[in-house]
Amino acid sequence: MTEAQLGELLLILALLFGLSYLTGGLLLKFRIPVILGALFVGMGIHYTTVIDRILTNGATATGFNFLAQLGVLFLLFYIGLQIDFSEIKKLSKDIVWATVLNTAFPFLFGVLVMLLLGYGWMVAFVIGLTRMPTAEAVIVPILDEFNLIKTRVGSFIVGAGVLDDVIEVFLVAVVSIWIAQATGVHMSTEREIGDVILGTIIFIVATYIVYNWIIKPISKWVKPKPANLVLLSMFILLAFGGFSQYAQLGLVVGAIVAGIIMRPALNLAKEMGEETVHVLRAISYGFFGVVFFLWIGLSVDLTGLFEHPELAILLFLAAFVGKLVGIFLMVPMKKITVKEAWTIGIGLNARLTTEIIVAKLLYDAHLIDVELFTALVAASSVSTVVVPLLFTLFVKMWGKELQAPPVLEVSQQHIKTKKLHDFKGED
Repeated sequence: MTEAQLGELLLILALLFGLSYLTGGLLLKFRIPVILGALFVGMGIHYTTVIDRILTNGATATGFNFLAQLGVLFLLFYIGLQIDFSEIKKLSKDIVWATVLNTAFPFLFGVLVMLLLGYGWMVAFVIGLTRMPTAEAVIVPILDEFNLIKTRVGSFIVGAGVLDDVIEVFLVAVVSIWIAQATGVHMSTEREIGDVILGTIIFIVATYIVYNWIIKPISKWVKPKPANLVLLSMFILLAFGGFSQYAQLGLVVGAIVAGIIMRPALNLAKEMGEETVHVLRAISYGFFGVVFFLWIGLSVDLTGLFEHPELAILLFLAAFVGKLVGIFLMVPMKKITVKEAWTIGIGLNARLTTEIIVAKLLYDAHLIDVELFTALVAASSVSTVVVPLLFTLFVKMWGKELQAPPVLEVSQQHIKTKKLHDFKGED
């Protein structure tokens, strides 16, 4: 990047941050999180030819995209710091159920839509897979804004979102294999799968060792003050973010795990640890998170919605309705309430770039037509805009009723005990 390009990027960022600040102030009057101001600014900039071209092409675009990826890391690292690992472990079975249900139904609905429209089984299978993943990075800042991270709603969205990142790995692998077979490119499928499995095992072992035996001792190496703890946090974040990306697990897994690992060290530092958390939050939401939401806004393209509205809407509904149906099945299982089901189901509908990347790969390999490609991009873009707004609306309506602690069984047991006590009192 030349000095002129750097100056250009800085001036554009200054303009976008200023617009995001003003837009966020307007949104705040309606109790909508300030950070969504950057999303709307990005969407507006997408349709201004000059700035959009600068931020999506050349060295300037490379620098901007790198900052956006750091935004993913920082936002999810901060969320990882807020997660109570012991509560997540108690909910682990329920989170697995939520992951299975909220991915199975979108997949089935997606496959059904494609088959009914006359597409082949392979296209239907892959498009069904694109209906499954959740981009929790989009929704967790809103969870944090409304203090829902440490609730049942937050635990299910973050937990199920992280687990279905495995589906994204599987999705990209399936698409890569299909493209290779269709184009005649030789590839060792067994070796690639083996590398992913080996990388996953090494990542899990490294996480366990660092969390249990390493993080606390090294946090005492220097005086525990915010500057030093931020330095240690950056080491853990970048190490695990890079390792998870290298192991093909994705940035999301590495960032959240890094936050969970770092939490014990910050707890050990007491007041200094809490100050460090405030510093990390300011960095995440004041800079990197804003860039990330600007980047999301720039990726929104609603033109396909007008060109092929029926297909785009069907693809959107396959995922949206599918996830809601899956999560609502947990209500009769006594795991969540109806209002929590609405909120969690909508939150898990957050989408980002995975399906757009997959769609582009398939289109470039001539495995899907331009109509399906534009519809997939439009469906993803609609989700990116609609889901954060709907989620915010539901949280504002039911805020206090969504503050239940992560473990539902405790509250149910308390109710049963109280009823028994009341019954004995009547006797």
